[in-house]
Amino acid sequence: MKNNIERRMLPTRLLTIGALAFLLAGCADMAGVPPPQAKMRDAASLGLAGAAAQPALSAEWWRTFGDPQLDALVDRALQDSPSLKLAQARLERARAMSEGARSALLPKLGAELDLNRQLFTANSIYPPPLGGAIYNSGQAQLEGSWEIDFFGKNRAALDAALGNTLAAEADAQAARVLLASNVARGYFQLARLHDQLAVAERTLAQREQELGLVRDRFDAGLDTTLELRESEGGLPDARRQIEALAEQITLQRNALGALVGQPDAAKTLTPPALTAIKSVAMAQAVPANLLGRRADVAAARWRVEAASEDVKNAKRQFYPNVNLVALAGFSSLGFGNLFKSGSAQWNVGPAITLPIFEGGRLRANLHGKNADLDAAVESYNATVLDAVRDAADQIASLQSIARQQTQQSQARAAAESAYDISLQRYKAGLGTYLNVLTAESTVLAQRRLEVDLRARALDTQVALIHALGGGYPAEAVAQADAKAAPERVASRP
Repeated sequence: MKNNIERRMLPTRLLTIGALAFLLAGCADMAGVPPPQAKMRDAASLGLAGAAAQPALSAEWWRTFGDPQLDALVDRALQDSPSLKLAQARLERARAMSEGARSALLPKLGAELDLNRQLFTANSIYPPPLGGAIYNSGQAQLEGSWEIDFFGKNRAALDAALGNTLAAEADAQAARVLLASNVARGYFQLARLHDQLAVAERTLAQREQELGLVRDRFDAGLDTTLELRESEGGLPDARRQIEALAEQITLQRNALGALVGQPDAAKTLTPPALTAIKSVAMAQAVPANLLGRRADVAAARWRVEAASEDVKNAKRQFYPNVNLVALAGFSSLGFGNLFKSGSAQWNVGPAITLPIFEGGRLRANLHGKNADLDAAVESYNATVLDAVRDAADQIASLQSIARQQTQQSQARAAAESAYDISLQRYKAGLGTYLNVLTAESTVLAQRRLEVDLRARALDTQVALIHALGGGYPAEAVAQADAKAAPERVASRP
């Protein structure tokens, strides 16, 4: 009995083996297509392996500067900025693409109802009384299909779409960090201009006092017209500097309003003072976990992931497509017969498509996807290198600014002492007014430099915060992985 059963099953086995051989023989040849060449850079290749890790920055890092006006500006920018809404729109588009890719894994069902009144030709295949007569015809049916993803082509397409979605999410986070950084830097620039304006106004008041002193000496015959004209010439120049600074303040307020998304948002700001803004302690070396802290690096990595899945999809295009197709419904001549039992029809069966000769289309597609993967990897490498350089630059600048501030503080104290001495000597008739002007110029230059260095220190702190990720935590990458994992598991039949 067993032998009889095996003999009966032998034709079926032979047919199955023959069908599989036919399917495999029908696959197009992908040999000779050059594989991807690019390699992703890691922390060790960037010299970060031995560095210390950086604690996660707060997602609302701008609050550490202790300025309520800055907090309100950044909060409003994150709510109303068109650039963030644009990034969100791109994210929604990527999500829609993922939903479209997911649909390829699911069965499809459609309904069709056709009602026609038709003249059938008498000179064709239709016999009398159909040929040459007018009849009503109808068809109502359900049509279903399911592409059975044996080789994982559609799964790879879905994984690629999910990778692009996660990249878009990281891009949205990067846009958020960049916007908050630009608002903070613009705010500190406004503070710098106001402090420079205060220096210019003190300069004008000081020159007015000096002019009064020169006039008194001129009236007493102790100074000549030359000293009087030199003193008078300093007032228009001081007023010009004040007007130029006022113009820059107006332009900076307008720029802040544009960043925030509300043109009048910065017009009512109380002029901030640089000395009232807290400094933030920052890292002294590029941290080992830098690559996990930056949203732009995460986005580039997800694009590599998506490009890798696109390569898998391109390879699986070389294999057969297997679809299960079914149809059930009614078809009849005459509307009255449409839903009678005799009008019923159905069919079900597989449909197999074999890519035998494609004229090089599939090979060209795979070649292109390999090149896209190389481009994504090199784009990631460029992003990583720029991230390391950016962080190193900002750390070096911040350390240098601290040393410059120490030296500048000593230089300012010496200049102010020299000015006081020259002014006393001039009042006592022991020195010339030229000595006073020279000493005054040195003092004014040191005051402006002090403001610039203080503002630059704050600006560089913000730039370093941005370079270190701006509050985009390494955990976000793990969360993104976890978010994508259920989608990928669910995509597998």
